[in-house]
Amino acid sequence: MNLSIQEAGGSLLVVSQFTLYGDCRKGKRPSFSDAAPPERAKMLYDLLTAKCRERGISVETEFFGK
Repeated sequence: MNLSIQEAGGSLLVVSQFTLYGDCRKGKRPSFSDAAPPERAKMLYDLLTAKCRERGISVETEFFGK
């Protein structure tokens, strides 16, 4: 727990997961209306994986609901 992913020799599995932004403050069903549009979300997903790879971290990707 005290080592970075690089120090530990670890790798990442980055999974696209739209439900992480569900707002459950009202009613019984989560709202996703404030989530990023798909194009922006994809850009952020790609940026995250690219930045990790630039740092030498092994990254595998997957898409939720594929």
